[in-house]
Amino acid sequence: METTDRMTQVVLPGIVAPEGLEIRHGRVPQAGPGQLVVAMEASGVSFAEQQMRRGRYYDQPPFPFVPGYDLVGRVLATGAGVDPGLAGRRVAALLKVGGWSSHVVLDAADAVEVPNGLSAAEAETVVVNGITAWQMLHRRARVRAGQTVLVHGASGGVGSVLVQLAHAAGATVIGTASARHHDALRELGVIPVDYRGGNVAARVRELAPGGVDAVFDHVGGRSVIDSWHLLADGGTLVAYGSASTRDDTGSKQWPVLKIVARTWLWNTLPNGRRAYFYNIWAGRALGKDRFRARLRTDLTEVFGALHRGDITARIAARLPLARAAEALSLAESGTVTGKIVLTP
Repeated sequence: METTDRMTQVVLPGIVAPEGLEIRHGRVPQAGPGQLVVAMEASGVSFAEQQMRRGRYYDQPPFPFVPGYDLVGRVLATGAGVDPGLAGRRVAALLKVGGWSSHVVLDAADAVEVPNGLSAAEAETVVVNGITAWQMLHRRARVRAGQTVLVHGASGGVGSVLVQLAHAAGATVIGTASARHHDALRELGVIPVDYRGGNVAARVRELAPGGVDAVFDHVGGRSVIDSWHLLADGGTLVAYGSASTRDDTGSKQWPVLKIVARTWLWNTLPNGRRAYFYNIWAGRALGKDRFRARLRTDLTEVFGALHRGDITARIAARLPLARAAEALSLAESGTVTGKIVLTP
């Protein structure tokens, strides 16, 4: 395989506007024991980076660092103890940080093979978003055919995958989004509700008078309380963010801790409903091997759903790493549907 000794990375130097991102060059790293060097083909712009540049992501590392929550790429080199047959294969990995780099060193155990027939950009659209959606839908809420679910931010990164997976599972799906996304949602079999059009909770109650079986809420704040009250008996609330506090100042932990405290309190109530705060990394407390095995299983399921056409890869734009500032600004503008993908 053709290689280059030059590595390009995007660095987040501190709390800056998107144009404050910096480009850094260096030598391509070597693979240590148990590691791979992956030549990045696609890395995504996610909501996490929007929070990180404001210093608002729950457990981001100290500045400066290379952002990039996930990536898809080709294995360039393998370290000692790793199957050399992996060289040249396309793999995906969930990283949290480090993906906005032309070359990335990974533990081989964190790489998941991408099936043939999926391009790097297509696969990239469903790594962090797909794992999140799959685990919330199937591992947390355990949604079944015939149930009704509410997905907030149904045209967003996670939301757009969630509504498609829920529809494929046989659920009736209600999704909140701004009016310009409603036609696209209807094409996916979603009943759209305009979150800017007044009382969302009242509209959802009209559509599901007995309550909904699951709500997926990334908004946080007041929305989580409304979501809890929309549940049917035996229903499940899965909160997975605090998007409404993205531009706030003060503690970045507090909005999340408040949701966690609420879910704990709600779970003590004797009404059969359950509430969870979902964090994609929480399973690491169960042990690294178990966490990795579950991630591999779930991402393989998502890739299968993408391959079958149960979900579609929505690529909003592709931009080179050198234009990461433009990509981040575009993501924050809220004017695009689908994933913004960075390429080397």
